[in-house]
Amino acid sequence: MPLNYSKWDKLELSDDSDIEGHPNVDKKSLIRWKQRDIHEKREMRKMRIAQLKADIACNEVLKPRLQQITQEVEAQGAPHFSSLVERFKTNPSPEAPPTNAPEQKSYDEMLLSLMLQVWEEAKKKGVEKDDPNLSDALVAGLKEHLVKMDEHQEKLRKDLQHEEEEQHKKITMEDLHEGFESHYVPPKPAPPPVKGAIQPDKPKKTVTEYEVINPKGVESAPHKEPSTSSAPSSSSAAADDDDELPELTPSLEQFSRIPLKGYEDSWEFIKAHRDVYVPGASDALLVAAFRAQREGNSKYAQQCVHQSLLLQYCEKLGKDGPSLFFRKMISGDPRATSVFEKDVADTYAHLVERVRISKAEESAAGGEQIQLVPENPDQSISFNVPDGPPPEHIELEGPGFENVSVEEVKKALQMRWDVFQSFSEPLQKALQSQSLDEVNKILGAMSVEQAEQVVKLLDVSGILSFSDSSIRDQTGKGEDEGDEGDVEDEEDEGEAEGEGEAKNEDVD
Repeated sequence: MPLNYSKWDKLELSDDSDIEGHPNVDKKSLIRWKQRDIHEKREMRKMRIAQLKADIACNEVLKPRLQQITQEVEAQGAPHFSSLVERFKTNPSPEAPPTNAPEQKSYDEMLLSLMLQVWEEAKKKGVEKDDPNLSDALVAGLKEHLVKMDEHQEKLRKDLQHEEEEQHKKITMEDLHEGFESHYVPPKPAPPPVKGAIQPDKPKKTVTEYEVINPKGVESAPHKEPSTSSAPSSSSAAADDDDELPELTPSLEQFSRIPLKGYEDSWEFIKAHRDVYVPGASDALLVAAFRAQREGNSKYAQQCVHQSLLLQYCEKLGKDGPSLFFRKMISGDPRATSVFEKDVADTYAHLVERVRISKAEESAAGGEQIQLVPENPDQSISFNVPDGPPPEHIELEGPGFENVSVEEVKKALQMRWDVFQSFSEPLQKALQSQSLDEVNKILGAMSVEQAEQVVKLLDVSGILSFSDSSIRDQTGKGEDEGDEGDVEDEEDEGEAEGEGEAKNEDVD
């Protein structure tokens, strides 16, 4: 089998054992000369290629401008040609080719030189300034230069192609590049599950029990149970986790806004956001759908249900579930699309029914209520309902009323009557009946804010009264002790009233 050495054809060596030089020239000098010649030719070729590319780019800019000038001169005649020449002379544009050449001409100066050349050629043909054929001669000269520019441009491209082929015949240091690199790239960590996601059931653990000869002695021996104290905390933590509902992350919020049947958009979004396809994401979308349906946003609720089932189907199809599912849905497989769309419709209908039942249960329960309940069994609640406005003449008799003003008493009684009159008729009848159940029934039908205001007015006006029926034994105590006991009883009654007042707003 003959050997193929063609892969070495692109190698250019400055040191070759087959080289033959002049006997009076040492081989090392000959090698250095050849190496220098190789590098000089390479640099000359690079400069030639750069010059050809610059000329081609410059001609590509000049050609459309020259075509526009030809069309305008053909339409407007020789005067327009003269005006363009005058403008290029007096006010040329500074735009020029991007080169570092000294005294580089701008594009307008190049066009001016060409137009003056066309004018000189027309004069050589015998066409004077006032000749009626001047416009045709100028247009013909411009078109002739366009043709020459195209031919020159084609020649430049061929020369450029030839130089580049010569440049790539031999391998140089500039052609060396890194083909591939093999090193370990650690994978990105998996995104965490959605907060509040339902964790799968833990596998059952087998417990080994040992039978002993003396079980009573083992039970009576002191031993440590480190797991006893941690069990309640772990169970309580699990209970707290169960009560917490999964919430939408910012990525899931954007994912839920994708329109129905937007399978391509959903697939691209999942590939760009790994934190969408995580445990608990479908549950968070269903929770968002339930809340949206309760608020009356049915369109967004349907989108959340659609995206939630989309993730569920991907999880059920296994490791390659997302690619398999979206390949079938994007291709429009009728069996797959019909099953999925029917499941979305059924799930949304079930969600709507659950929202309706939830609202009905809340309305039946009545929500939060304010009720009057005694603090303890010995305490009772009564109502001091006024029979009418205070009389004009009031006489205060008995001990303790020496320093009490009659006017203050009238004001207090008048306020009690005004407050009673401000209540609704059912509440007035319930207060007059002295029935705590009837009063609580009226308060339960009110809103929480309204019921709190009613209880506050009852307390401020003195209609609401708390009394303690407990009996205290004061036998064998003197008058001083009896007086102190009376003071203590009054303080106890005040504390009982305070406790009853605080209880009003805490009872549901």
